[in-house]
Amino acid sequence: MKYITRTVWVLSLVSLLTDTASDMLYPIMPIYLKTIGFSVVLIGILEGLAEATAGLSKGYFGKLSDNTGKRVPFVQLGYAFSAVSKPMMALFVYPLWIFFARTIDRFGKGIRTGARDAILSDEATPETKGKVFGFHRSMDTFGAVLGPLLALLYLWFRPEDYKTLFLIAFIPGLLAVASSLCLKERKKPTEKSKVRTGFFSFLGYWKVSPAGYKKLVIGLLVFTLFNSSDVFLLLKIKEAGLNDTSVIGVYIFYNLIYALFAFPIGIIADKIGLKTIFVSGLLVFSAVYFGMALNTNLYIFFALFFLYGIYAAATEGVAKAWISNISDKNDTATAIGTFSGLQSICTMLASSITGVIWYRLGATAAFLLTAGVAILVALYFIINIRRNSIN
Repeated sequence: MKYITRTVWVLSLVSLLTDTASDMLYPIMPIYLKTIGFSVVLIGILEGLAEATAGLSKGYFGKLSDNTGKRVPFVQLGYAFSAVSKPMMALFVYPLWIFFARTIDRFGKGIRTGARDAILSDEATPETKGKVFGFHRSMDTFGAVLGPLLALLYLWFRPEDYKTLFLIAFIPGLLAVASSLCLKERKKPTEKSKVRTGFFSFLGYWKVSPAGYKKLVIGLLVFTLFNSSDVFLLLKIKEAGLNDTSVIGVYIFYNLIYALFAFPIGIIADKIGLKTIFVSGLLVFSAVYFGMALNTNLYIFFALFFLYGIYAAATEGVAKAWISNISDKNDTATAIGTFSGLQSICTMLASSITGVIWYRLGATAAFLLTAGVAILVALYFIINIRRNSIN
């Protein structure tokens, strides 16, 4: 475990605490918004605006981090924004205030993502990237298990007391900010700190990025464009007969599997290649969506969510490790931030595409299309990207 340095431990703990705070609210957010007068359309606009804010800011702040040569201040400020947003949601119920608070949360994610992942990359070697990113994703995702469990426990004793839950979520958020103060800057500011960084300047990275980066990101974005929100999977099992508590239970189960397997799969990825693991993850994803399209047995749905956790463990951390291996060390935050920003936009479009197909042709057609695209993307990686060029 020598490759899991003190900095990796601190970042992973901060992510765990932040995700615990965020996922305490994730299952009840739509319910809470409806109780204060938000329509389904307004909720959709809110989430779309929030994700757009996170997406664009990831690229900008990733570029800014590289230009200044600083990482830690972006990480600390980003987590502070997300922590502060939690109690803000409970203070007032005016739509504009809710929009502002939710945007602050996503803005914080945009500020920290590129710099945080660049720190993780700097703490690893090309041979240990899978382990380091896998360990971080594992700790991060344990927060997505703890958060909903704490929320369910609280609401069991205090049903519909949503406002207090937002205030309670501030506690792990505050602990995350305090933990981030233990981070120390590894890189010293360089001469690049005088470079002026425009908000969309990160898009210029595409022109100067390595050919391997372009090939990899194109494949990742095509996949993202058809990989809709997990809400559609939860909606599918809800329609199959599960009650609300069981649906949340399945969501927790999926995150638990993801958290348990992210680190060991990262270890395997370093041994047999990031590409091999990622492509395998895509094939598992395809099997899950084929199963979702054709299955009606409730027990098989649990098996499919087990596999879905394996897919997430084999792709999310591995993708960032892969990107960091192909990009120049001085551009890591820009490379990951640019990808994350474009990915956020594609994620928004993906849910819209799936929603339209579901409405027009039904859930089966939507899931079959997604499964088919995943197989095509896997073939694209196998054919177009050589293993020895970017692992």
